[in-house]
Amino acid sequence: MSISIKIQPNTYIDSVSLMALSTRANQLAGVDQAIIAMATEMNKEVMKNVGLFTDEVEQAQTSDLVIAVEADASTDSADLFKEIEHLMTEKKTKSSGQSTEQYTTIETAKKAIPEANLAVISVNGQYAAREARKALTNDLHVMMFSDNVSVQEEIQLKDLAHEKGLLMMGPDCGTAIINNIGLCFANKVRKGSIGIVGASGTGSQEISVRIHEFGEGVSQLIGTGGRDLSEAVGGRMMMDAIDALEADPDTKVIVLISKPPAKAVEEKILTRVRQSTKPVVIWFIGSESRQNEEGIYFEKMSKAAALRAVTLAGIDENSLDVHPLNLPLIDEVRTKLNSEQRYIRGLFTGGTLCDEAMFTAKERFSDVYSNIATDDEHLLHFGDPSRAHTFIDFGADEFTNGKPHPMIDPSNRIARFVEEAADPTVGVILMDFVLGYGSHTDPVGVMVPYMKEAKEKAAAEGRHLEIIGYVLGTDLDKQDINEQVEKLTAIGATYASSSQNAGLLAREFVVKGAERS
Repeated sequence: MSISIKIQPNTYIDSVSLMALSTRANQLAGVDQAIIAMATEMNKEVMKNVGLFTDEVEQAQTSDLVIAVEADASTDSADLFKEIEHLMTEKKTKSSGQSTEQYTTIETAKKAIPEANLAVISVNGQYAAREARKALTNDLHVMMFSDNVSVQEEIQLKDLAHEKGLLMMGPDCGTAIINNIGLCFANKVRKGSIGIVGASGTGSQEISVRIHEFGEGVSQLIGTGGRDLSEAVGGRMMMDAIDALEADPDTKVIVLISKPPAKAVEEKILTRVRQSTKPVVIWFIGSESRQNEEGIYFEKMSKAAALRAVTLAGIDENSLDVHPLNLPLIDEVRTKLNSEQRYIRGLFTGGTLCDEAMFTAKERFSDVYSNIATDDEHLLHFGDPSRAHTFIDFGADEFTNGKPHPMIDPSNRIARFVEEAADPTVGVILMDFVLGYGSHTDPVGVMVPYMKEAKEKAAAEGRHLEIIGYVLGTDLDKQDINEQVEKLTAIGATYASSSQNAGLLAREFVVKGAERS
C-alpha cells in the first residue's frame, strides 16, 4: 500500500458533499481508504488516527482541501487523482443542472428568491454560526446540519431566532420534515396530524416511520440539535417548537423526543407542556419512569410512543398490527446458542436506535458498555475493544470526524462486524439499516457478503451466530424496503419490525437459565 496526498489551496466544499465524495472515492478500484476533507485541525487528527497524515497535510491551511488516499502500490496515483477530480466535477455538473442559478451568499439568494423562508447550513463548523446569523438576519428559519459549533454560539443563535419568531434547528441537526419535505436524513412519510419535536435524529425518524406504518402522518418534524436539552442551552429550541406546533391548526398531537435531558430542563419542558391545549406524548430515552398526567403521556420505548400518538389522533388500536414479539422464535434461538454465547454486540448507524437497544439491555444486564454510555464505568473510548454486551454508535463524532456518516459509508461498521462475528462469546449481532433521504442506496446489500460469510464461518466452528437486522424506512422511501428485508432474511438473518422489537429480541435471545423471567 502507498499513501498519496493532494492539497487544493483555498478550495471549499461543504460537509455533505465531502461525505458523498469520500464514499465514492473509497469505492474506486485499488483504494484501501480515502479521506476528502477540509484541512481543519480536527480532520488532521482523524488522518493521524487512520495513518493518512503526512508533512503535506500538516502544512495545509484550514481553507485548503485535502485529498488523502491509501491505495495498492501498483495503482498510479496520477490516474487515481484524475478519477477523484472527475467525481468532483461530476458532482458540480449535476448540481448545476438542478437550477438555472447558483448563489454564493445567503443575502444574494434571499434577494433573488424573496419567498424563500428556510436555509440549510452545511459548512465547516467554524463558519456555520456566521452563516446561520446571516440567514436569521434575513428572516430565514435555519436548519444547521453542521456540528463543532460552540455552546455559546448556539445559545446566541437560538436567542436571536426566538426574538425574530424563527426556528433555529441545530447545530448538529440531522433530521427535519417541514411541510412534508424531508431535510437531510429523513424518511418519506404521509402528511398527517402528528407534530414531532426531536433532539435526536434517528429517534425522530423512527417515530415518524412507525406513525406512517400505523396509518397516520406527520404535520411537521422539527429538529432541535442534540445539545438543546442540556443545562446550558436550556431547551430553547424545543420550547419554541412546542409553541409553533401549538399554534399550527394541522397539528392535533405533539410528540417530544430526546435522550435524557438535564433535570432542570426536563422540568421546564414539563411546565410548558402542562399548559398545552393538545395532547403530548413524551419519549425521553432512558429517563426515569413517570406517571401520566392529564394530557401528557410518558412512554419508555419508541413503538409505544408512536402507538400512543396515533391512538390519540383517532386511530383504533384494535385495527392495527402492532407486531408483538415472536415468543416461539425467542425460544428457538435460545436453544441454538451455546452456553458461552452470552453477549450482544450492537453496531448502529443511528445514535438513538443504539440508545434504545442499550437501555433495553440495561434493564436485564449490568455489564452493558458503549461509546455513548453516560457513566465512565461503562464508557468505551475510540479504539477500545468490546466488553460483555457492547453497543457502538458509528455516527458518533469520533467515527465521523473527517469521514462520511455510516448511513452513507458503512466501512467502519463492516470492519467491526467482522471482528465481532469471530468472537465465540457473541450470540447476537444487532444492526440497523436506515433508508430515506441522504442514506446509502442499498444499506443491507452492502453488508450481505459479510453477514453471509460470518454465519458460514460460525457454523463451520460449530456455533450459531444470530444476526438481527432492523430496516428503518417506509414504502414511500426511494430504497425498496421490501427488497431490503428480503436480502436480510435470504441469508438467514432475523428481521425486526421496529427499533423497539429489535432491542427486545436481542436481549431475550441471550437471556440464560435463571436470568429468564
